[in-house]
Amino acid sequence: MTMDLTDSGVMRLTMGDILRRNALSLLMLDSLSTELKDAADNPDIRVIILAATGPAFSAGHDLKEITAARATADKGQAFFQGLMKSCSTLMQLIVTHPKPVIAEVNGVATAAGCQLVASCDLAYASETSRFATPGVNIGLFCSTPMVALSRNTARKHAMEMVLSGEMIPASRAAEIGLINRAVPEHSLSAVVNQMAETIASKPGQTLKIGKRAFYEQAEMGLAQAYTHTSKVMVENLLAADAKEGISAFLEKRDPKWES
Repeated sequence: MTMDLTDSGVMRLTMGDILRRNALSLLMLDSLSTELKDAADNPDIRVIILAATGPAFSAGHDLKEITAARATADKGQAFFQGLMKSCSTLMQLIVTHPKPVIAEVNGVATAAGCQLVASCDLAYASETSRFATPGVNIGLFCSTPMVALSRNTARKHAMEMVLSGEMIPASRAAEIGLINRAVPEHSLSAVVNQMAETIASKPGQTLKIGKRAFYEQAEMGLAQAYTHTSKVMVENLLAADAKEGISAFLEKRDPKWES
């Protein structure tokens, strides 16, 4: 895995395990989690792009690693429990991360790899990319990928993917809300970088407050959501960046953010 950071605060994490199609092995999961945890407290990082090299963004869990674990006395149970815990921890870390996380998908994203895409705040893919939750085809229902999938697409679309296990093209993934947009492969990185730079130019504390509130209110009823976000708005209005931003708008000048 490689990491690059621009002067404007855009960090690009690139998975590079091409031979294993960027499988989410225990090592890969832990490496991604470590990088994201370190980025959370780094003031120089404002936005995170998650990308990959090779023909697959991520093929999901490493089935060879899973098969090897069956040789243990408990037939792999302890390893499987640890693997699922690490995977769930990573997905939740992305959602609760104080910085926006963008998936840049150029290739196949299947099973937990598709889950990874769905867990990111934004996702853009090349028009040749494909997506699937194919566990049902090998007797292993994509139950954990279903969590992220069902929270980003309509239920019937999510059910169709997990029940059929069939691949869908990037155009269909965009239609059902799994990704934001499908673009020509040659312009993918430029599109993602432009969006990342746009977001990185906004006040960091405001982004943190807003992202947290977005996911919190999504799990609430209507009245509770309005009560909660009203409190968040008051908190935000009292912050220095909101005061500066409103003043700059009224005075017709560029704002000078503190965060």
